[in-house]
Amino acid sequence: MNMLRLDGKVALVTGCGGVGPGWGNGKAISVLLARQGASVFGVDLTQAAADATGDLIAAEGGVVQLHVADVTDAAQVRKMVDACMARFGRIDILINNVGRSEPGGPVEMSEATWDEQMDVNVKSAFLTCKSVLPIMEGQGGGAVVNIASVAGLRYAGKPQVAYAAGKAALMQLTQTTAVLYAARGVRLNCVVPGLMFTPLVERLADKYAGGDFDGFVARRHKQVPMGRMGDAWDVANAVLFLASDASSYITAQQIVVDGGLTAATGP
Repeated sequence: MNMLRLDGKVALVTGCGGVGPGWGNGKAISVLLARQGASVFGVDLTQAAADATGDLIAAEGGVVQLHVADVTDAAQVRKMVDACMARFGRIDILINNVGRSEPGGPVEMSEATWDEQMDVNVKSAFLTCKSVLPIMEGQGGGAVVNIASVAGLRYAGKPQVAYAAGKAALMQLTQTTAVLYAARGVRLNCVVPGLMFTPLVERLADKYAGGDFDGFVARRHKQVPMGRMGDAWDVANAVLFLASDASSYITAQQIVVDGGLTAATGP
């Protein structure tokens, strides 16, 4: 038996789309779960982003239903979960993939930006768990995988205090909730990506390197002990493991996917 197969399972993936052409984390995660047999309920903030992923899954013969929602809004999250249940009747896997980084320390950053960063990076997972955990418990089990960041473990070379704090909070939200639900058959874990080469890097270069894309990319490659950034499939493969029965005795844990970055002493 292939323990990484997800046949008969329903996966709700937030942030399923991408910021442009190429493979972002949400797109790769959604496509990989579908390839492994899951029915994917893909959610994104815009229809165009969701469609880009949905079209790929459909073209490969996978099962996908798309939904547009702002997962920082409680009412929209409840409506999203209701729509997934109406379409598929169950939720076996929840992937919280939304996140966004804005520059600044406490002095430079506005209070509004801080609040928005906490909403996107932490509150979104709180809200989805609030609605989905009772469903999983009622079914007798489920797996939640939250996408954090090495920025929540150490300074990763960019002044992003709210993002770093938010991702650290997400990891502790995951761990604490995992302990609470361990005896109820629901597992919660985090995938913690390092510096990944996805379409998002171009936006980060605009925010953190004055638009110097080539220089920003070269610096990120150099930061990693393996000498290169990872990609969205590195993240997706870790997500698949934690979402599948292959990890049935793993909960309250973090898989760091970073090419050795957090173990190194460099900037």
